[in-house]
Amino acid sequence: MWDQRYNEQGFVYGVEPNDFLKSECSRIPKGGRVLCLAEGEGRNAVFLAKQGYKVTAVDQSSVGLKKAQAFAVECGVEITTVVADLSHYDLGKNVWDGIVSISAHVPPSLRKDLHQQAVNALKTNGIFILEAYTERHIYMTGIGGPPPSSKELFMSLEALETELKGLEFLVGIEVERHISEGKYHQGDSAVVQIVSCKTA
Repeated sequence: MWDQRYNEQGFVYGVEPNDFLKSECSRIPKGGRVLCLAEGEGRNAVFLAKQGYKVTAVDQSSVGLKKAQAFAVECGVEITTVVADLSHYDLGKNVWDGIVSISAHVPPSLRKDLHQQAVNALKTNGIFILEAYTERHIYMTGIGGPPPSSKELFMSLEALETELKGLEFLVGIEVERHISEGKYHQGDSAVVQIVSCKTA
């Protein structure tokens, strides 16, 4: 599915970084190592590389990551790309200054494991930044997010507080906002936005 989608002309989610990431990324220690999960075509990874971070982008789509690499070259920055299924990808321990998860829709069992891995993979004072859709999105006009038939892929602040146990929440809110990110993220959408900092 994702190879087919990313094989479309242009950037299907645009080239501008996610708004929440843009507003919060300065919390990540300067010049640090950042892991972007389910990064697709690389808009967020390239943005972070422009800010001086050492970025690794992981996605299951080789087509998306090929576009990410080309975009990085075009912008004069370097990123590392890894083609991998997140169910088999080891985040490591005490490795990353920042981990970014923007619209990474995965089944609950994988998500719980992935989030606990993220807690352990962050260095002291590392930052986890997440934006995902809540189930309220089903009843709104926006384009994007999991389909109504896959309610298990939506997230909630309550569940994330459990899944990310071990992190101090700096921002933890559920909001409704207008999203304009390419042709597949458009309109009024319900999202949950989280920034967490690992305690020293």
